[in-house]
Amino acid sequence: MSVDERELIQYVTEQRWYGAKSRGVVHAEVVDSVELRAEAPQLVLALVEVRYETGAHDLYQVLFSPGQLQDESAARELVEAMGAGLTLRGREGAVEFRRVETFAALDLEPGPARVLSAEQSNTSVAFGDEMILKIFRRLEPGVNPELELLQFLSSHGFANVPALGGWYGYAGEPLNATLGILQGFVPDGRDGWELALDELASDPGAFLERVGRLGEVTAEMHTVLASHDTDPAFAPETPSVEALGLLTATVDEEIAQVFLELPDDERVAPIAGRAEEVRDHLQALTHAGGTGMSIRTHGDYHLGQTLWSGDDWVILDFEGEPARTFAERRRKRSPLRDVAGMLRSFAYASIAAQLRGATVPAEWEAGARERFLDAYLATVDPALLPPGHDATERLLSVFELEKAVYELRYELDNRPDWVGIPVAAIQRLIESSAPAS
Repeated sequence: MSVDERELIQYVTEQRWYGAKSRGVVHAEVVDSVELRAEAPQLVLALVEVRYETGAHDLYQVLFSPGQLQDESAARELVEAMGAGLTLRGREGAVEFRRVETFAALDLEPGPARVLSAEQSNTSVAFGDEMILKIFRRLEPGVNPELELLQFLSSHGFANVPALGGWYGYAGEPLNATLGILQGFVPDGRDGWELALDELASDPGAFLERVGRLGEVTAEMHTVLASHDTDPAFAPETPSVEALGLLTATVDEEIAQVFLELPDDERVAPIAGRAEEVRDHLQALTHAGGTGMSIRTHGDYHLGQTLWSGDDWVILDFEGEPARTFAERRRKRSPLRDVAGMLRSFAYASIAAQLRGATVPAEWEAGARERFLDAYLATVDPALLPPGHDATERLLSVFELEKAVYELRYELDNRPDWVGIPVAAIQRLIESSAPAS
């Protein structure tokens, strides 16, 4: 198909899901396309290659209609194609649509479509209260981790995820890639992050009553993800002797770089000039003993990836950290890395609620940590963790420190008013290892 290159570049680079806004684009072209609807008004799904001044390139999924570049208007056709199990052929390959036969909503007329505004790197479209379609925009070769993890969890009896309804993907010369997934919508679900902030403002104890169950659900998820010894993509692995050393070396390098660039102001005063203390603390943690097992994990775990529905938690968004490659997202890691992400989310919720004007009890974060960890450790398969409570605490501290150092860099660059959150975490980790006076 023929599309004006300038119009194509302008459209792609203006979208919220476009991920290279700081790069100069020198070329864009359609490398393959298929017709979603042949009759007027025609709808086309295209793979668009965008090339940058550096010579690098990305591949995006774009939806077209004559006379204009379209977006969400094709979502209904995508869902109907999944329901019918279509295969649509292009010049270089084909788009294959697949459904989960037990997903009854695909046999119904899709409800009114609405685009969900929270997405940044993808496009999500809800159809009534029945289903939600996530369209992946920047494409990478291979099965998207979200589809892979949802298929595994669903087939192994983990109920705390939205039902998987179907998916579609491209197979051809440019690449093989997942293009989108369809899931059941959770109509009564309340976003875990917003729920925490609301209840911190109205009844801080109410959210604490839910946190223990979140710890149990997280542990159940990790136990299921470690339950299949014969599937190479999911079989638990014993980390090599060098694994913890490699992890700490990576965090050590990040610490050195971040502290080198610390601004000279009061926001970072509690940790200014203390890089060596942080690095010494990290090195002490390398003597944690065993590291437990490495398994597939959520990979980007925090309150914003959860919903409270009815009287239980639903876990969302298994795509992993968008800045990482698929290979990095699919890497097996200690389940404690997910745990550390959620613990850091409690710290952020406490501060964010105060920034909204709430009076948060000083002990709230500590209470949330304790309830979550107690429930998690009582539920998870102990074979996944380092032997002994002290070894588990040490390894968890490594992941919390890794997360806090990453947060420090991010907040310095993007949200200066929030810098105090990771600073407090780093200060606490330093002082927790200081000898008593």
